[in-house]
Amino acid sequence: MSGKRIKKTVKKEIEYTVSGEPLDFYISEETVGYGTQKPYSLYYDNPSHSVKLLKGDCIKTLNQARENSVDMIFADPPYFLSNGGITCHAGKMVSVNKGKWDKSKGLEEDHEFNREWLKACQRVLRPNGTIWVSGTTHVIYSVGFAMQQNGFKILNDIVWYKRNAPPNLSCRYFTHSTEIVLWAAKNNKSKHYFNYPLMKEANHGKQMRNLWHFNEADEKQTAENVWTISAPLADEKHFGKHPTQKPLELLRRIILASTKDGDLILDPFCGSSTTGVAAMLLNRKYVGIDSEEGYLELSKKRIEEAIKKPSVSKLHKTA
Repeated sequence: MSGKRIKKTVKKEIEYTVSGEPLDFYISEETVGYGTQKPYSLYYDNPSHSVKLLKGDCIKTLNQARENSVDMIFADPPYFLSNGGITCHAGKMVSVNKGKWDKSKGLEEDHEFNREWLKACQRVLRPNGTIWVSGTTHVIYSVGFAMQQNGFKILNDIVWYKRNAPPNLSCRYFTHSTEIVLWAAKNNKSKHYFNYPLMKEANHGKQMRNLWHFNEADEKQTAENVWTISAPLADEKHFGKHPTQKPLELLRRIILASTKDGDLILDPFCGSSTTGVAAMLLNRKYVGIDSEEGYLELSKKRIEEAIKKPSVSKLHKTA
C-alpha cells in the first residue's frame, strides 16, 4: 500500500423521538431532512388548553406533519377576489383588496394551489376524518373539483344564506348573498362521524337540511328548515377582524356535527381563529396555521380571552 492516508467519512446516525401527544401533530424531525429548516415557527402554545398557533406556509407545514393525526379540518382559503374592484361595507364603497395572499395568479395556478393544499390536508386527516371548506362562487367550484381529483368523498354542500349581504354597487348582477360550505370525508372508504341526533334536536325534531340561514329575523318562519345564526357579533371583532371572518356559531355547529369531545381540529388558514375559539368552548384540541403575523396576533388575543371564560376553564379541568 502507498503511504497515502485514506479519509473515511462516517455518517452520523441521528435519533429522533416522536411525541405521543396527539396535539403535537407536527412530526418533528423524522420527516424533516437533516439540516433542513422547519417550515413554520411556533407562534403560540398553550398545552393546558390544547391550543397551538403556527406561523408559516400551510402546504409546506402539513407536508411534513404526522399523517393520520387530525380528526377534522375547517378551511376558509383565499377567494382570489383582490382584483382592484369595489364592494360595499357598512354603507360605504370600499376596495375588495384584502392582501397579497388573496390575489389571483390565473385560473390554472389558482386551481393547482387548491389541489396542493387539499392534498396536504388529506394526508394529515385520520382515515375517518372530514374536512369543511367555505367559499364563494369565485373559488368553491375549483375546490369541489380539486376534492374529486384528490379522491375525497363529498358528503354535503351547505348553502349559507346571508340576509344582510352588502348590495351590488354596479347594479349589473344579482346580489351575492350566499356562501357554500363543502363537507367531505378523506376518501370513499372513510366511515365519517355525524352527530345526527344532536342536529335533529337542534332543528326542533326534524332532519336538518343543507340550507342554513344565519339571521334571527326569520327564526319563527324557517326554524324547521334552516339554522338561524347571526353574522359575526361585535364582541367577536373587538380585537380587530379578518376580512372573511366567519361567525362563531357557524363553527360551533360544524364542530358539534362532525367531531367528538377531545378531537383535534385543524384550520390551515386560521385568520382570526374563530375555529379555535369554538373548539375550546366545545372541549376540542386546536391547531391553527397562518402566514400573516397580524392575524396570528389577533388569534392569540381572542384565544386568551376565551380561555378566561369559566366554561372553558371548567371543561379543561374535568377533561
